[in-house]
Amino acid sequence: MPPSRHATEFAGIRRNRGINAAPRRGRTLAPVEILSNPAALRAALPRHARLLGLDVGTKTIGVALSDGTLTIASPYVLIKRRKFTQDATDIAAVVKKEGVGGIVIGYPVEMDGKEGPRCQSTRQFARNLEPFLDVPAIYWDERLSTVAVTRTLLEADASRARRAELVDKLAAAYILQGLLDHLKHLPPG
Repeated sequence: MPPSRHATEFAGIRRNRGINAAPRRGRTLAPVEILSNPAALRAALPRHARLLGLDVGTKTIGVALSDGTLTIASPYVLIKRRKFTQDATDIAAVVKKEGVGGIVIGYPVEMDGKEGPRCQSTRQFARNLEPFLDVPAIYWDERLSTVAVTRTLLEADASRARRAELVDKLAAAYILQGLLDHLKHLPPG
């Protein structure tokens, strides 16, 4: 039986486009191709390309960027949600300006590992983003990212207003850093 359109795998979600092998290094992909695993994403990245992390919420989109060596994720910007076209244009502008070679989209699976309505919303967001971008993407489990970031901000004695301002872009950096750490432990290839 062929895999479902959105079959869950270890580190991401596989979008069934009939491509099972990792793309060649630096291969141009168009439009956004949701890859099945981190190794495929790494193989698709041009040399020294950065990754963009997204924490997609209903009111904001947290954005984070990696460095060119894919070692460190840093919070970049918080996009206040408006019409989708404006949000996608803002993301596309960051991709172009910062030399982004791939996107990591936080995937909000429930604590028991099941996909809920937020996962469906995130998949729809990624599908709608396709016409605006030409870089590969991967979903990455974002469970507890907001909790971890909020706890850190509370320990730093950040005010409620400051936490609200920072939590989504810091969560995007947390999600992206999780993928970067995973990439470090993959065999070369």
